[in-house]
Amino acid sequence: MILTTTSHIEGCHQEILGIVKGSTVRTKNFVRDWFAGLKSIVGGELKGYTEMLNEARNQATDRMSQEAARLGADAIVSVRFGTSSVMAGAAEIIAYGTAVKITRE
Repeated sequence: MILTTTSHIEGCHQEILGIVKGSTVRTKNFVRDWFAGLKSIVGGELKGYTEMLNEARNQATDRMSQEAARLGADAIVSVRFGTSSVMAGAAEIIAYGTAVKITRE
């Protein structure tokens, strides 16, 4: 599956199949929170949160790709990511884009 943030793949004709998305909701871990609180005193990267968000983006991307594959897509163009707070301590990560079938021009 080709993923791109651009709206067109150079040298290819694109048949639009539809919008696809994948998301996951993650909550904070108590131990991670405790260490993050300590880290906020001295400053620096919160590596536990960085890892958690990378895992969440990867899972959302995988789910989006699976949805596109079910439509018969070869690629997803205009890929974007978003996040929103679902409740205190929980956030949704979403990946979305346009599934396309490509043929060479």
